[in-house]
Amino acid sequence: MSRYIATRAIRGAHSVVEEAEQLLERALAEKGATAPAAFPNTAYHLPLILGMTGREVETLGDLRPILEQARGLLHPVPPARRWTPYLGETLDAGMATLLAQESIEAVRFVYGEEPQSLPGLNLSGTSFTAPDISANGHNGHLNGPIDDIQLRSWGIQLVDGRMPGFAAIVGAAKSNEVAVKIVRELQRRNILIFLCGNVNGRSIIHQLQEEGVEMGYDTYIIPFGIDTISAVYALGFAVRSALTFGGMKGGQSRDILMYNKNRVFAFVLALGEVDDLKYATAAGAINFGFPVIADTIIPEILPTGVTTYEHVVSMPFNEIAGADDLERAEKLVQKAIEVRGVKVRIAEVPVPVPYGSAFEGERVRKADMRVEFGGKYSRAFEYLRMTDLNAVDDGKIEVIGPAWDEVPVGGAMDLGILVEVAGRKMQKDFEPV
Repeated sequence: MSRYIATRAIRGAHSVVEEAEQLLERALAEKGATAPAAFPNTAYHLPLILGMTGREVETLGDLRPILEQARGLLHPVPPARRWTPYLGETLDAGMATLLAQESIEAVRFVYGEEPQSLPGLNLSGTSFTAPDISANGHNGHLNGPIDDIQLRSWGIQLVDGRMPGFAAIVGAAKSNEVAVKIVRELQRRNILIFLCGNVNGRSIIHQLQEEGVEMGYDTYIIPFGIDTISAVYALGFAVRSALTFGGMKGGQSRDILMYNKNRVFAFVLALGEVDDLKYATAAGAINFGFPVIADTIIPEILPTGVTTYEHVVSMPFNEIAGADDLERAEKLVQKAIEVRGVKVRIAEVPVPVPYGSAFEGERVRKADMRVEFGGKYSRAFEYLRMTDLNAVDDGKIEVIGPAWDEVPVGGAMDLGILVEVAGRKMQKDFEPV
């Protein structure tokens, strides 16, 4: 366990819990303990708090014991002489952070500060988070927490595999072009995308808005908020998935966390500088079995345990092998998918003819043939071999030699197909299969 990560996460947790306590005391003085405090359009009150503690928060006064519990999870910041802080202390700090963050968001709703405003933003699809905002519910405002209707719609796809998982992107990408590429690579795989956080005031949400990328429920791109605190909406979504589709009840914290580790394939993509609060929030995500992949130099936690594979992976963006930044962005996404073990299903291969093993013995009439590979007049083979994970670029196709359109109609040419595959559970014995 990295002492550096533990120190930053525990320090960040102390800071956000203190912020939540101060904000709550101010709200209690100004609004009163009976002021309603819950997320709109959900039956789960404050979902993460409900799932982890079993408490149904309905008023500001109900938040006091929540923050007392969060305070009880905090440990002292590791002293300089201690080099091996326990992972448990960091995970406790992460959970305290999430409880404090959801409490802060609840207070913000009381003051009408959520969903956050962003001039010029128009979200696609339906958003029910703030019915008092414009007629369509989202003009000029970010999404805020996802409502129950959309949760059920996406949840079915998450359960049956059509949507392999979700990615929580925190911070800002190296450039607008890189931001768009990352999002497009995730969309291409049907992965749900949650956006939040910033680096020096600039967020990936700003970057996508500037590039004209449509965000909202219809495009699977959900902008939660410009600050890191709004990342708690993503974890609240994960909790509600367990409560809704896993048959869990509020307070079954261990069961909810295990459900997410085994059934909800999600990961955190930290773009840009990682501060104390981001470390603390990342520790909260690791509780759910969600790994963190950063595009900057940070200490790594590679042993498996709470997560299926690595806990924290550092991939400094400029050090990723690639011809340009767009190729680096593609490899960053692929690494994140690999670390979480997301199973991406390809529903349909984009080829103009039917395909499958059933067609292998079918005869092709000469009148229907453009070019022949193998057979009487040419040679052809296909060869699959296992290789190292780092040696494979997912989906890369390289054509070497003359193109088939250089061959006369009905002619023949030699063909060799080499397929390289890699996987964490791949074995040499699987090659013939």
